[in-house]
Amino acid sequence: MWGLVPLYWPLLEPAGAMEILAHRMVWSLAFVAIGLLALRRWGWIPELIRQPRKLGLIAVAATTISLNWGFYIWSVNTGHVVEASLGYFINPLVTIAMGVLLLKERLRPAQWTAVFIALAAVLVLAVGYGQPPWISLVLAFSFATYGLVKKKINLGGLESLAAETAVLFLPAFGYLVWLGVSGSATFGSEGTGQMALLAATGVVTALPLVCFGAAAIRVPLSTLGLLQYLAPVFQFVLGITYFHEAMPPERWAGFSLVWLALAILTWDALRNARRTRAEALRLTAEAAAAAAEAATAATAPAQAGAPVPVTDAPVPVTDAPVPVTDAPLPVAEEKTAGR
Repeated sequence: MWGLVPLYWPLLEPAGAMEILAHRMVWSLAFVAIGLLALRRWGWIPELIRQPRKLGLIAVAATTISLNWGFYIWSVNTGHVVEASLGYFINPLVTIAMGVLLLKERLRPAQWTAVFIALAAVLVLAVGYGQPPWISLVLAFSFATYGLVKKKINLGGLESLAAETAVLFLPAFGYLVWLGVSGSATFGSEGTGQMALLAATGVVTALPLVCFGAAAIRVPLSTLGLLQYLAPVFQFVLGITYFHEAMPPERWAGFSLVWLALAILTWDALRNARRTRAEALRLTAEAAAAAAEAATAATAPAQAGAPVPVTDAPVPVTDAPVPVTDAPLPVAEEKTAGR
């Protein structure tokens, strides 16, 4: 759905990017509110209201995601689909760089290599464009910032989207009212079909996020990371085949470097995931062996101190002669437990 959404925004013309963005905010809240009502998930709201710091973070997240949405809609409707796809290709690399700079995370050598290759790709594209790829960089940094803030908020996907769209609702609704009063609104003036398409922006926005939230708890993280590359791949293919955007050699060179960086990053992530699983299995096996050894050691003293059973039965006496043999007597190798 995220990969095919560039086909949707041109259907909303003649609405501009800001009007589409405002409708997206307003109708997303309506869609999410219906979902929360159906699931009866309202208990988090009073607790959130009592946390000013978390409310501030939600406001920051709402601002960054609205910037990301607005730039994305504008880039698609102005013929920059390929450049927008580049932004989501380099987003994982920007996220890694922000983790190093802001969270003081340590990178593995392969991750450093991927980051430096991505920087080289941006330089190549900047030379090719005659300027830095601003659309790609704004989309990548805004979405990476959004992810960083969401990590600190620690709310569920549906709840977080509801809080963010609630923060954005009044400004967006006020803007739509102003457009209507000034006679600039396309909602209601371009027919019922366009009205329905603008209202459906809430579904287009929220449904992929709901599916993503559901997948995140069911799919391994490494698989989920690989699947997220499908969206910019679809956008890139649509930009070339459907929107017929130009791909000069320098753009191919820049994209090739980005894909090389992502391939290294993916290979390193999969290798690290396998090592982590193997280490977890080894530690589990060692813990199980240690537990079994401890259980054996705990039962051994009791067995060693067990009394030798005593019986009053008479020893049988016989007159039969004891056979004599030159063979050596057998020597027992084991002691009985009583001894």
